[in-house]
Amino acid sequence: MSIKVKIIVVSIILSNLLFAAVKPKTPFTALEKKYAKMGSLIIAPMKYAPFPHALRDSGYTYEGEFYPKKGHYDDNTVVIFFPHHYRIADKVDLVFHFHGWRNRVDSVLATFQLVEQFVQAKRNAILVIPQGPKNAPDSFFGKLEEPNGFKLLVDEILRNLMFVGLTESVIPGDIILSGHSGGYRVISYILLHGGYTDNIKEVYLFDALYGQTEKYAYWLDHYRGRFIDVYTENGGTKSESLNLMQDLTAWGIPYFSVKEPELTDDMLKGNRLLFIYSPLEHNAVLYQTQNFYRFLNSSSLKTPR
Repeated sequence: MSIKVKIIVVSIILSNLLFAAVKPKTPFTALEKKYAKMGSLIIAPMKYAPFPHALRDSGYTYEGEFYPKKGHYDDNTVVIFFPHHYRIADKVDLVFHFHGWRNRVDSVLATFQLVEQFVQAKRNAILVIPQGPKNAPDSFFGKLEEPNGFKLLVDEILRNLMFVGLTESVIPGDIILSGHSGGYRVISYILLHGGYTDNIKEVYLFDALYGQTEKYAYWLDHYRGRFIDVYTENGGTKSESLNLMQDLTAWGIPYFSVKEPELTDDMLKGNRLLFIYSPLEHNAVLYQTQNFYRFLNSSSLKTPR
């Protein structure tokens, strides 16, 4: 059986048996059809998804508006995308993307063209997008901020995928963490104590460096990972990005800074720490110039053999 046919068959099993809980018509139905020629979209309720979480059982209030648990902090969906070009390997490389405020996973996929860009990069990896705070102005990612919380989710994903035959290993390979806007917070906690830190090779922040900078700085200095920070004039991330560059200069850690219109593929491939000033607006930095694709295409992830 070809890998393409196998993925289609197993995705049906995943949707109807192992990860059963998704009704036939969901916000993902159109997306599943849209991506069918590119790969298989798996919508999986998971035990170690960010939510539910005790700190949001009573909801959350922001600027006088209350966001109850129901509808905002009770969705344990994790979306997994398997591209048709994926080939079985001894270890499973993973790309995680974490969304920002007032969002949900289906709209993230539709708006930011993540699957299209991921497929275009043609890396032998699996794309994972957990549901965070749903349609809420909140950066808290529940269980993924706890010690070893990220490891527990990765292990759960890999066990289930191996169980149904999509992979032949429960050992994670290289991991890339990507975050837009409020997604910065969960990434910082994953780098701090989420587990599998040695596996995390690259971090992409799309107008997202609002804080937790000391956690990023520690990882940059101690783990030698690749770091790309896109910031804008009015997205609220410029000052924090400039401060981090100033700190790196003082510490004698080299980095490269460039305006996005001047960015070349050689710059992406030739610099470990890269700060990109973008003239685009806050949401556009993730898709308008295909930055997610460009970063993955210049990454250390292998292409299919």
